Amino acid sequence: MSTAKTAPAPHAATASSALRPLVEGAVPHVTAIRRDLHRHPELMFEERRTSAVVCRELEALGIEHKAGLAGGTGVLGFLPATRAPDSARRPPTRTVALRADMDALPIEEQTGAPHASTVRGVMHACGHDGHTSILLGAARVLSQLPDRPHHVMFIFQPAEEGGAGGEKMCRDGALAGSVLGTKVDVIYGLHGWPELPLGHVATRSGPLLASTDDFIVTIRGRGGHAAYPHLCIDPVVVAAHVITALQTIASRRVNPVDAVVVTVADLRAGSHANNIIADSATFNGTIRTLRDDTRALAEQEFKKIVAGVCESLGARAEIEWHVGYPSTRNDEGATERFRRIARETLGPQRYQEREHPTMGGEDFSFYGRHVPACFFFLGLKPEGGACPGLHTPKFDFNDAALPTGIEMMCRLATESL
Repeated sequence: MSTAKTAPAPHAATASSALRPLVEGAVPHVTAIRRDLHRHPELMFEERRTSAVVCRELEALGIEHKAGLAGGTGVLGFLPATRAPDSARRPPTRTVALRADMDALPIEEQTGAPHASTVRGVMHACGHDGHTSILLGAARVLSQLPDRPHHVMFIFQPAEEGGAGGEKMCRDGALAGSVLGTKVDVIYGLHGWPELPLGHVATRSGPLLASTDDFIVTIRGRGGHAAYPHLCIDPVVVAAHVITALQTIASRRVNPVDAVVVTVADLRAGSHANNIIADSATFNGTIRTLRDDTRALAEQEFKKIVAGVCESLGARAEIEWHVGYPSTRNDEGATERFRRIARETLGPQRYQEREHPTMGGEDFSFYGRHVPACFFFLGLKPEGGACPGLHTPKFDFNDAALPTGIEMMCRLATESL
């Protein structure tokens, strides 16, 4: 928790007070958009309706935009600065990018909310409806400002939930200025956070979220009658040894002060019969790390352990390795700027410095491989209450967090770089 006691600078207070009425005026419209998006969730790369809503809103605001990116549903918007560069008094105009993700999850909603999902088996269980609405709110407010010192790039990306939509937006030139606008100098993104108090924000420099690599392992043994195990090679027994041995990656191969998670989430073998030894067993899971060298070591050790244990017990293994998102690392300069702006805008008590990263993953990480980036958490937990966790059927983005999210995005787009 930050203990800074610095009072907001006078110019910052003035800028904040000028923004706040515009933010407050935008909130009813943005809330309606958020609930509409929540009613109509779309899975990754299927965000056609959501993309159309984004384009409609940008069009109404007179913001130049380009649709059809990242496989068809990504949208890029560009709002130019109002100030012309002046070599004597003003530095060259810079470009700040703000990012939101749009996709939902394959979960059956159980919130009972009036705006609950109308699509069976699909819901916004990760708050991307809130992220998209906040960015549309920021676009609305920023378009009304008579003085904008920086160009602003609005990035609405598809497929954060496993489809690497952020990587595809980068490949399509969203940061390069080749599709729209100018080359991006710095990028910011947010995620609603159920554990953080409402109205608070939090982040840290360096690693904030983990890399996310996934695996599927099939162990081939030799099946037979359960009464004669000596005539078989039991893949369930082999899988048990493999899964146990994999935990030595964290306990014996990685530095104890580093972080690695090896989780086997699903194991399947045989039928429901209790007297048959199966021919094969399959398990899958994920490996999470914070450092690139640890990530490479974990993959190397994983494959060595699986192959070695299987061979020692007479079985063989087939490994499918799926490279996921890299770790999300916050640039020191971009993060320090965020800290300053958050403390000035919200007050020092509403900014929290995260001591440790989280082992969740985010494809915002891809943007940080190209330009300085800072990702932050936006508090959703109401005072004296609780907020259901992300990726659960009872989660619903807290609309009371929309004003804080919009104001922070606007300040990040307008404060000095």
